[in-house]
Amino acid sequence: MAAPKRNQKKNSGRRRDAFSRFASSVSRLAGKPIVFAMACGIIVVWAASGPMFGYSDTWQLVINTGTTIITFLMVFVIQNSQNRDGAALQIKLDELIRALEGAENALLDLEELGDVELEKIRQEYEELAAKAREELDKIDEGQRSPQPANR
Repeated sequence: MAAPKRNQKKNSGRRRDAFSRFASSVSRLAGKPIVFAMACGIIVVWAASGPMFGYSDTWQLVINTGTTIITFLMVFVIQNSQNRDGAALQIKLDELIRALEGAENALLDLEELGDVELEKIRQEYEELAAKAREELDKIDEGQRSPQPANR
């Protein structure tokens, strides 16, 4: 079976929308140790400024509002990155399944099945794995030499 046709225009497959590029950049940046250190630094500065502001409600509101806004926005940024990464990984796995001789092509779109269907297929593969382990155990037992008795 031939691979699906791809657009051959130069760089046409590399263009992403602005939000996807932004989400990738922010996700990469947010995962760096320096960003974690900066966040810790902000918290230390905020905590140290508490006595200066008398631990007021406004002082508390600043950190609460800031962290809430950042968390809210990061949920969408990270979800976008994970969705794109997951889709790319799924396509790569689908291509491997499609390209392997004897592979079960019906598995190409498992992510589209419901929970009941997925569980049935998972059970089938667990049974296949158990049978394969039994066969390996039989082979291992046949190759072992009798152990001398300890005296």
